[in-house]
Parts: sequence; C-alpha cells; structure tokens
Amino acid sequence: PEVQQQGIRVQKTSSSFLMVAAFISKDGAMTNDDLADYVVANIKEPLSRLDGVGDITLFGSQYSMRVWLDPNKLNRVQMTPGDVQGAIKAQNTQVAFGKLGGTPAVTDQQFTATIMGQTRLSTVEEFNDILLRVNQDGSKVRLKDVARVELAGESYDAEALYNGQSTAAVAIKLATGANALDTAEKVRGKLNELSTYFPANMEIVYPYDTTPFVKISIEEVVQTLVEAIFLVFCVMYLFLQNFRATLIPTIAVPVVLLGTFGVMSAFGFSINTLTMFGLVLAIGL
Repeated sequence: PEVQQQGIRVQKTSSSFLMVAAFISKDGAMTNDDLADYVVANIKEPLSRLDGVGDITLFGSQYSMRVWLDPNKLNRVQMTPGDVQGAIKAQNTQVAFGKLGGTPAVTDQQFTATIMGQTRLSTVEEFNDILLRVNQDGSKVRLKDVARVELAGESYDAEALYNGQSTAAVAIKLATGANALDTAEKVRGKLNELSTYFPANMEIVYPYDTTPFVKISIEEVVQTLVEAIFLVFCVMYLFLQNFRATLIPTIAVPVVLLGTFGVMSAFGFSINTLTMFGLVLAIGL
C-alpha cells in the first residue's frame, strides 16, 4: 500500500481470544506466505467488519519485496543503506500524469479525472534494475549489483503451524459488550460464505474455539438456577406444610426473573456467568 498506518490504535476488546481460524492447504501446494497473503487480501477485512468482532490478529505474513543488502558490495561502490533506500523510494512511487477535464476547460465541463500512471514496481526484475548511481565514466550501479531481491514474507516474527502443516491463522477477539455465541456464529457464516472462492484444496479448521465452553457454562448456570428454584420450593413446603401456599411464591420466582431480564436488557446489561450467578444467589436468599 502507498500509506501504512503507524503509531497507537485504541480499541475496546476482550483480553483473550474468542476463536482462532486456521487456513491450510490440504495438498501442501500453498506455503505459509501464500496462505497469509490470501488471508490478508480476501478474508481479514470482511471479518473485521462483522458486528461483535473487536480485533483480529494475523499469525503469518503477507508477501513483500525484500532487499538483502551486501555490505561488502556497498562498501566497494561507496554507498550506504540510506542511499539505496532513497533510490527505491524515488523510483517506486505512484505518479499522476495529469487530469482529464482539468482547467482550462470548456464552460460546460462537469467532471474531471486524474490519470495515474502504472509506475509502481511489482516484480523482482523491476526492482533489480533500480538505478542507484551513474559514475563519472558512464557506468551504472543498479540494485542487483549490491543486493539480492526476492519476493518473500513481509515479516519473519511469527510462523503458524497446524499439526506440523503450514498454515495462516487469524485470532479473533470479542468486542466489549458483544455476545460471544452470536459473534462466533457470524464469523463461521462469513467464512463459509468466503470459502466458495478459496483456491483449490484450501480449507478452514478451528484449532481454538471458546464457544463450546461458553455454552456448557450457560447450561450449568441454568441447571443451577432450576435446582435453586426446586430447593426453595422444598424448603418453603417443609416449613409451611401447605402446597398451595408454597406454590404461589414459587411461581413468582420465574416471573421476577423475567422482569429482571427485562430491566437488564433496558439498561444494556448482558447475560453472562456473573449476572446468572447473582440471580442464583438472589433466589437462594
């Protein structure tokens, strides 16, 4: 890209990952860089726009043109890495050739269009031919004379493997206040939608997913809630010794819970393990 965002970015997300989606090549035809480059170009951005997704971390690196300088060759031609960097920036830039419909123009001209030239370099050969300097004798020093250029990963800081197989993975964090189950369902649905455009033999696996534990936790809390209501009924019947007198306050418990859920929804509180635990304690009291 012409501009890369640098600096501090502030986001409200959960501290842990909701799930990790890994992309593998079943036949091994795609390398880590192939997979990561495809994920960055076609998958990461659509996922980041989903409601409930707070942040996405990529385990892998997209393709980039890497220049490996040879210090001995640089010393031989009396150049520095800064000289090479300046030459690359000067000769690998987007240039506007002019405008269509620009001033001066006819009076009824309503539209203008900027003409952008295809001046950005894209192949190893084009980078190799970057001119660094012209000597007094007319000889030229090009980038290939002092460096080795290759198309490889943008960064080597991280490498993702799934069962020893090359992969690119995206780790998804939940946005603050979002529903984990709904967000995970949206992510799976979007990935299934995008999978129709995947290269041959590329598939998705989920090596890490917290939603089953969330479902089990909710089920256990609901079970505890039912048990608490049953125990309240038993204790009240034990002391009142009257089924009708016991049934009326017991029926009032779920009615009060429904009202509590309504108030929580009105004030924007989510139903989570902590709030459910509070309801269980309230029933017991």
